[in-house]
Amino acid sequence: MIRFEQVSKRYPDGTMAVDELSFEVGEGELVTLVGPSGCGKTTTMMMVNRLIEPTAGRIFVNGENIADVDPVRLRRRIGYVIQQVGLFPHRTVLDNTATVPALIGWKKAKARARAAELLDLVGLDPKMYGSRYPEQLSGGQRQRVGVARALAADPPVLLMDEPFGAVDPVVREQLQDEFLRMQAAVRKTVLLVTHDIEEAVRLGDRIAVYGQGRIEQFDTPGAVLGTPATPYVAGFVGADRGLKRLSVTEILPDDLEQPTVVRLDESAAHAAARLREEDARWGVVLDADGDLHGWVGIDEVALAGEGGKVGDLAHRMRAWVPVGAPLKQAFGVMLQHDAGWVAVLDGARFLGVLTPAKLHEALRRSVDADAQGVARDQVEFDSVADA
Repeated sequence: MIRFEQVSKRYPDGTMAVDELSFEVGEGELVTLVGPSGCGKTTTMMMVNRLIEPTAGRIFVNGENIADVDPVRLRRRIGYVIQQVGLFPHRTVLDNTATVPALIGWKKAKARARAAELLDLVGLDPKMYGSRYPEQLSGGQRQRVGVARALAADPPVLLMDEPFGAVDPVVREQLQDEFLRMQAAVRKTVLLVTHDIEEAVRLGDRIAVYGQGRIEQFDTPGAVLGTPATPYVAGFVGADRGLKRLSVTEILPDDLEQPTVVRLDESAAHAAARLREEDARWGVVLDADGDLHGWVGIDEVALAGEGGKVGDLAHRMRAWVPVGAPLKQAFGVMLQHDAGWVAVLDGARFLGVLTPAKLHEALRRSVDADAQGVARDQVEFDSVADA
């Protein structure tokens, strides 16, 4: 969808902002450009919509050399979101959002209907917010309107320059979540500029780590964190890159241990016997369909004896995550509930438990898989969990 071929930008004073960049962004892919201030990442992005013209090289969007396209027509086909949002203060939220469709000739009713649809997509009820003015919105709400406006004419490409940098950390995380949800629905081709490696890792399908005017590494978040290509990249992502990688490593069924299972409708005495047989201090309580109903300790079922039922003794399982969630989420749940493990579910169906040892193993397998260019289940090493 976007292709750079040996693109450079040199300013009249001799400053080389971008030096012979060559890379591609696939259709529907979200690529984050990350690096320190002045490294050329914003210049790179602004050359895509010709707000900055390259000195050398060629840029293609959807197979078309943008040098052959009228700049105004090009920009109306590319969504653009900036940190300062840039809403028109004298226009309502609905009219702000409908700006580009109106400029390209849509009828007013169609443009406003599209604007209402987009406001709803970004989590702003058009009936509640459509008639408001930008000054009546919070910073996070204005940023959402900026994203909606950029998408209003349904552009195939979206450029985002520090889109969540002007809000506090809590709102930033909420906006990131909302944007990821939206991107999963609309699948735009996105270039997103940020100086924050954690944001780059969280949002990007791939990351371009910039040095001075050059890309030092262009790879998946997991590979950048697990196998930095250069000492510069290793230094930029930080010594805690292992912790950052937790956020991009998914929990897979193969990562799980299988604890002792007792059934919701069985007797406490029977459950106690099974727990003793397997030398287990607790068991996971499931119903006949394999859905999770909680957990129970051996002392409780042993004390209840023949007259007790597991279903009457089960405790609610508070420490759980869905399969496919990042390891970081599981680690956070462990800490929040002071738990030695978390249950992993597929819907309500119980798949197993993730222990600290298995979490560490999953992280190691992920790093080694990227380094070896193989799937995680093909990586072999001595496991702490099996010791």
